[in-house]
Amino acid sequence: MMTSLSSLGHDERSARTVLSLVAAPNDPSTGRLLGQVGAVELLRLADADGAVPGLDQIAAAVWRERLHTVSSADTLATQMTTFERQGLQVLIPGEKDWPVALNDLGSRTPYALWTRGETALLAKPLADRITLTGARASTAYGDHMAIELASDLALSGRVVVAGGAYGIEAVAHQSALASGGRTIAVLAGGVDRAYPAGHADLFARIEQQGLLVSEVAPGVAPTRQRFLDRGRIMAALSSTTVIVEAGARSGSLRVADEAVELGRSVGAVPGPVTSAASYGSNILIQDRRARLLTGSEDVLRLADEDKSNDPNMELSRAFRIAAACDRRTPDSRGL
Repeated sequence: MMTSLSSLGHDERSARTVLSLVAAPNDPSTGRLLGQVGAVELLRLADADGAVPGLDQIAAAVWRERLHTVSSADTLATQMTTFERQGLQVLIPGEKDWPVALNDLGSRTPYALWTRGETALLAKPLADRITLTGARASTAYGDHMAIELASDLALSGRVVVAGGAYGIEAVAHQSALASGGRTIAVLAGGVDRAYPAGHADLFARIEQQGLLVSEVAPGVAPTRQRFLDRGRIMAALSSTTVIVEAGARSGSLRVADEAVELGRSVGAVPGPVTSAASYGSNILIQDRRARLLTGSEDVLRLADEDKSNDPNMELSRAFRIAAACDRRTPDSRGL
């Protein structure tokens, strides 16, 4: 007899683990259903052939097919046993070290997080985490600014969040570690898979002095869509997102957009108007989507700004989150 998805998810934790193995991340349809019925009931609905709340008959059939085409339930059972034997950790909402800041993503909240390292970093106050991101093809100027910012932030006790990519993000991780600080790498692939491969040693150091985290299962390769999806996690994890250097089409601008939609602070380091690598960050400042930053003092001021007494902040953030969820429908994922 074939194993079913629902038989693997006997409680919320195991059910969310299964969901992270079979469901596409950042899928508002799955996220909304998860919020309505919970993970255990969601898997039961996936195995059944009846009505699915919020979906018509055709949409429900498509949704079920997507969940069942990744791999068989028997294969999933074997994978879960293997991951447990390897000591890979899974966090779900409500658990001790779950970063409650991610709940601001609403239906786009990750189903679970796979981690390697110090998960307590995720439980720190929001203002203690700062996201630094920027160009992969960074210049000497961008690297210099990233080194200074990450070092100062680490020495002030803040956790530097970045994506482990070449360029600005790698420099930020390395500088935080060299200063004896903590850093979190949000990966677009599995936490057991070094990407880029040239950063295998860096990721090993981050695991020892910080945290590797991903919403996708171990062994999964990063894709363009997964890089885009993880931008919302990088933005939501921190009180402030800093764009150190970014070209006109830099993926780091997506992180800035996500932070703005969440009502988080955004800052950008200005660069020469003649430098293509600073075009994106300069435009963020010009359009007033980001505050101009001249050093770590500006970043710390942004992170420590108290917005809790502004009733319009929470209201506008709620509208932004709802609008973001409406724009990101499953049909748009392949575009």
